[in-house]
Amino acid sequence: MKVKLKLTLIILLAFYSFSKGQSKDNYNMWFQYLLSAKVSDKSTLTALTQYRSFDLAYDTRLFLLNAYVDYEVTDNIKPAAGAMFLILESYNADDSKKIRYEKRPFQQVTFENNIGRTSLSHRLRVEERFISNPDEFTVRLRYLISVRIPFNRKGEKERLYGILKNEIRMNMVKDEPFDSNRLTAGIGIKIGKNSALELAFINQLETLKTSNYGFIGFRNSFDWRKKQK
Repeated sequence: MKVKLKLTLIILLAFYSFSKGQSKDNYNMWFQYLLSAKVSDKSTLTALTQYRSFDLAYDTRLFLLNAYVDYEVTDNIKPAAGAMFLILESYNADDSKKIRYEKRPFQQVTFENNIGRTSLSHRLRVEERFISNPDEFTVRLRYLISVRIPFNRKGEKERLYGILKNEIRMNMVKDEPFDSNRLTAGIGIKIGKNSALELAFINQLETLKTSNYGFIGFRNSFDWRKKQK
């Protein structure tokens, strides 16, 4: 446990040191709530909301609502479909705020496997982005790899786990296909049988800038399947 915890902390510090040298935009916050509920033996509903700010909380950067349902077609392979609504706020050159709205249906497939007790997840997502002000339509591909590292010994109750993620996002256009790359490193703290608090550092690399976020997330899992009588 100590070795895994130290490794995660070292990666967190490395990301933080790198970001300080790359950008002045180092004070963004990212708050998230995620709900995951089994609705049948094969299907899970996932819903989440996010709020991101340019400062600790007050200067809004983004707000979104997101929901999707997956279906396990075979062991650990889960296609899904869902939709997202976003309010995007950015600064113009004169420091005035620009507000855009986005409706985003998406399709994805997730593959999960384990290396020992460490879980590994691969997700490929296709998004159709309908953005206003001005009107714009783009298709974007996203590939996410996630690693969840348990810090407890085998047989012990899990209290802490490590989080490592990398996601690359590509636009389906010829002139500028690269959208961004997002690195995440953090720690999860189990605070109940079906809930956890997650703290992380996120570094997002785009074509002309790097943004960094402090992440605070809370997740709940439920079982909404009808019980057999």
